[in-house]
Amino acid sequence: MTVLDPTAQHRFVKRLVEQLAGIPGVTAVALGGSRATGTHAPDSDWDFGLYYRGSIDVSAIRSLGYEGMVVEPGKWGRLVNGGAWLTVDGVRVDLLYRDIDVVAHWTAEAEAGSYERDHVEGFLAGMATYVLAGELALCRVLHGELPRPAFPPALRASAPPQWLGSALFSLDNASTFLARGDRPGAVGLALKGMVAGSQGILAERGEWVLNEKRIIERAGLTDMAATVLDKPHDLAAALVSCSAALADRA
Repeated sequence: MTVLDPTAQHRFVKRLVEQLAGIPGVTAVALGGSRATGTHAPDSDWDFGLYYRGSIDVSAIRSLGYEGMVVEPGKWGRLVNGGAWLTVDGVRVDLLYRDIDVVAHWTAEAEAGSYERDHVEGFLAGMATYVLAGELALCRVLHGELPRPAFPPALRASAPPQWLGSALFSLDNASTFLARGDRPGAVGLALKGMVAGSQGILAERGEWVLNEKRIIERAGLTDMAATVLDKPHDLAAALVSCSAALADRA
């Protein structure tokens, strides 16, 4: 894939945003992902959120003529919604549809300390509905206007015990799996529990989490994960230790 120098990046983004902003229904275009937060690698994808109200003209996206896949709204679930995986001038570009009314709903729920969790591909412990608010907080708005919420105090209070409770449940199930001779299932559930525990720790800090990449490291649970991954013969003891450590936080 093509890696752009800073001058080429500026021209690339300017031209693409002009095209995306012209799609009927789109009210705002935002740069998201690692390129918005400055944690990207030179060859990282370019992620653009297309915020729309009511409907978005998917045929207009296809008519741009870029190579790749374009799907209808809702195809990727109620939270991720839909979008496109494209190659633009040799550069990987991901588009994500965001229904502004849906985003506003889950942002308000987050402000009240309420959220739900969906099974979403690419997530181990599940995608929280407040991710949509976190995207608003961390993105770079390139066209239009979007609210920029802070991490809600009510969510800092409500989310940690829910996530940590989920973590302990997964670790308890991991012990059951191991006792029945299912070591792969036990390891999988243990790691799911650590990801959920990491979510709780980061919510307690008031840090937005948009995906689970390096989340265990962010939460400071790397050594805990190593007890499961690096010493499989001590898995039973590791599960007990992990549960005790997270129970102290719950």
